[in-house]
Amino acid sequence: MTHLRDPIDNVLSGVGKRFLGQLKKLDIKTAKDLLWHFPTRYDDRSEFLKVSELKKGGEATLRGTVQKTTTRRIPYRHLVITEVSVVDEEGSPLTVTFFNQPYIENTLKEGRVANFSGKVGTYKGKLTLQSPIYELTEIRGREKETQHTGRLVPIYKETKGITSRGLRFIIKPILENLEVLPEYIPQETLKSLNLPDVNEALQNIHFPKKEADALRAIKSFSFRDLLLLQLRNLQERAKLQKLEAYPIAYDQKELKKLFSFLPFELTASQKKSLDEILNDLERHHPMNRLLQGDVGSGKTIVAGIAALVAVNDKHQAAFMAPTEILACQHYKTLTKFFEEYDGGIALLTGKESKVFYGENLEAELKKSELIKKIASGDIGITVGTHALIQKQITFKKLGLVVIDEQHRFGVRQRAEITKTTSITPHFLSMSATPIPRTLTMTIFGNLDLSLIDELPKGRKPIITKLVDPTNRDKAYQFIKERIKSDRQAFVICPRIEESENKDQVFTSKQKAAWEVRAVKVEYEKLSKEVFPDLKVSMLHGKMKIAEKTAVMKAFVEGKCDIVVSTSVVEVGVDVPNATIMLIEGADRFGLAQLYQFRGRVGRGEHQSYCLLFTDSKTENTKARLESLIQAKNGFELAEMDLHLRGPGEFLGDTQTGTPDLTLKALQNPELLKTAKEKAEELLQNSPTLEAYPLLSKRLNQFREEVHLE
Repeated sequence: MTHLRDPIDNVLSGVGKRFLGQLKKLDIKTAKDLLWHFPTRYDDRSEFLKVSELKKGGEATLRGTVQKTTTRRIPYRHLVITEVSVVDEEGSPLTVTFFNQPYIENTLKEGRVANFSGKVGTYKGKLTLQSPIYELTEIRGREKETQHTGRLVPIYKETKGITSRGLRFIIKPILENLEVLPEYIPQETLKSLNLPDVNEALQNIHFPKKEADALRAIKSFSFRDLLLLQLRNLQERAKLQKLEAYPIAYDQKELKKLFSFLPFELTASQKKSLDEILNDLERHHPMNRLLQGDVGSGKTIVAGIAALVAVNDKHQAAFMAPTEILACQHYKTLTKFFEEYDGGIALLTGKESKVFYGENLEAELKKSELIKKIASGDIGITVGTHALIQKQITFKKLGLVVIDEQHRFGVRQRAEITKTTSITPHFLSMSATPIPRTLTMTIFGNLDLSLIDELPKGRKPIITKLVDPTNRDKAYQFIKERIKSDRQAFVICPRIEESENKDQVFTSKQKAAWEVRAVKVEYEKLSKEVFPDLKVSMLHGKMKIAEKTAVMKAFVEGKCDIVVSTSVVEVGVDVPNATIMLIEGADRFGLAQLYQFRGRVGRGEHQSYCLLFTDSKTENTKARLESLIQAKNGFELAEMDLHLRGPGEFLGDTQTGTPDLTLKALQNPELLKTAKEKAEELLQNSPTLEAYPLLSKRLNQFREEVHLE
């Protein structure tokens, strides 16, 4: 009897260590990991053709009886050719040809019956199947159920040494020996939707008898995680409604005074977002709002005004960023635009501790002194990183917490800061990641949404060009001229290109190693051959945090002309002097990600440019990249990318822990709606799910497994 938690090493007896190692590269470590490695598609090999029905160039499956098998070698071409003569049920002959597979002679012996499935070609002027998938249909005279032919055949994500055939071979016996799994979704819920239980769904998602079985199984598993997602969101919303927060009041006079600090007028969407935030702050339960906006749209200003409103009502505010560079950037923004504020804006990171008291009054403090001032309430706004979550840091009256790029910061860190306060503060999350609204409302359904969908007035649009590879030298010359005018440039290297085999998957380590090599090669070329007289630096994910910080600090300070980088620059630093973004292999990135890269420039008063390079000649690639040039904002692009590349582009594989099947289901509005309705029904019957103990237990596991924030 096999249990889901059994280690894969114990489950697969007789399998070599190398194969097990390759499975682990696919994150398959237990029986459950293997069984939840669902097919990405199915090949229909259920229809058998006769030899007389074969057509050159078509795909075909036929059943034949072996008449003769011969093998010959062609030494000078290092080639072994095995020819298998078979006849179909009508007695019509066909030669099946295999290359460099001499062992087949021992398998496909005279008299044996086998299925053959593959592409029809010609050999010696006659129709043939060349190197098809084959499978014996009898063992010791008894007919056996086939796995690879004569049926709807599952195709999986693969990696080096792991094929779909190999996965089918090991999954089948595990399914046959699997324990009966407990069903956590109430039977009445499944019955109302005509969905199979988990045991039936698991059998049918891997080895369906017909297409309808596969579709029901896919829907069943998709629904399960969507239901858990909705239950989590609804429960967290209900929990927040019960928590007590400080109501933070404001009046219009104070607000006008804060507006007067700014050298510009807020945009309409900034004002609308601020109104939504201030209305939330007046309530007695915690705000839990997501402020979304393009890079450079002015999110920090809106959050800064909200923080000052909190401070004016005798509360404290904390700004938390995922990196020291971003924390310093927020500190500079707040002290620049609110320099008349004298209530204390502090910066506390691993390296820095200082406080700003307005009108260029800034003091370096020992960390211990700054921590005391925060605890006593002398500091109104504190900007920092994870350093703010240390046990020794407490706030006297923390009313508002602003978290930048919340999906990078994490739920646990957010929970930690609430431990330092007696009353739950209001939470405002900011994100420049242009996630489509439909996806945002599902993934972050426990958050209210505010959207800044316009850029500040006077901001020059970034000129974006799709550059033909033949004009590469002209592009390099253009960059040289810009840098001579004291501008700076980013060069983004391509990420790993997926194999032509669309079912092959690269591990995160393989991708990272490939991208580091790409950056190093590009850095060598640019620094030594193309721009030998310029200062070129390199940035990639394998560098230590201190090294990355040093590179970006030098770039911000103008000590470096060009930064060659992987996608680690995607969310980050404000470099007003950087006016050129050159992206290699632009076709390998999603539109939303390209939009964020482009947003790294155009932050200052100078005209900025984004140069897109691609070797792809397809019309689809050209259309996608042209849409980047035409789009009005990141959210418009994000909706397009959702349909072109799927939700995984926005959520990322390494952090979500969400199965591909669920990611695809996020694009199904009807199933999303159904999942929400069923979640509401279940919670109406039992708000704590105590009436559904198995569902409650699975929901707690889901919270641990999946981190979408």
